[in-house]
Amino acid sequence: MKEKLDLTNIPRHIAVIMDGNGRWAKQKGAARVFGHKNAIKAVREVTEGAAELGVEYLTLYAFSTENWNRPKLEVTALMQLLIKTIRKETETLIKNNVKLAAIGNLEMLPGECQKELQEAMEITSSNTGMTLVLALSYSGRWDITQAVKALCQDVKDGVLDPEMITSELVAQHLNTTGIPDPELLIRTSGELRISNFLLWQLAYTELFFTETLWPDFRKETLYEALLSYQLRERRFGKTSEQLVK
Repeated sequence: MKEKLDLTNIPRHIAVIMDGNGRWAKQKGAARVFGHKNAIKAVREVTEGAAELGVEYLTLYAFSTENWNRPKLEVTALMQLLIKTIRKETETLIKNNVKLAAIGNLEMLPGECQKELQEAMEITSSNTGMTLVLALSYSGRWDITQAVKALCQDVKDGVLDPEMITSELVAQHLNTTGIPDPELLIRTSGELRISNFLLWQLAYTELFFTETLWPDFRKETLYEALLSYQLRERRFGKTSEQLVK
């Protein structure tokens, strides 16, 4: 399937909602945490696959602000798994010239998680290949809300006239400032929603939904999504005739 791809039409930025770990584990007769542990291979596959194709940014929705409401035992296990994974995979990121970044309300993460994440981002900061962005304790509504608060404070302080506020200025106050909007969003497990993810940034993003549960996601699934993307016409509000001119 990879040979069918047009390598001149690869998205700069791909975002992924990694869904289905719990259902995958349930099918195996195991606890949900078992699904999360077996999802690491899928993360490696999509990261390697995207980097090999020249994708510049890959954003993975790893933990939402709403996920804090899950059973305490599962949340604790997820945080511990996050720490172990970051420690284990940092060397691989360096080897593959991948830069690690993160978005979200990171202050809500346990101290050890924040420490490991910050160290990994610093260690990989000089890498020049693809940027892997982890969305942790993130939600689109939270992102927009914190941007609005920052803009309101600037207005209150007299450094910003409300008439100066544009969509570009709002984007500069989002967690993703400096990162292009995703051209492609992939969601696994057959769910057909975006679950409060990158609400502002997904305005013109192409959406791809697959029945594949996240632990079963492999490079072939990524290629399938890219083939679908390359068959689409991205008009951004224009007509097909306008694009031809």
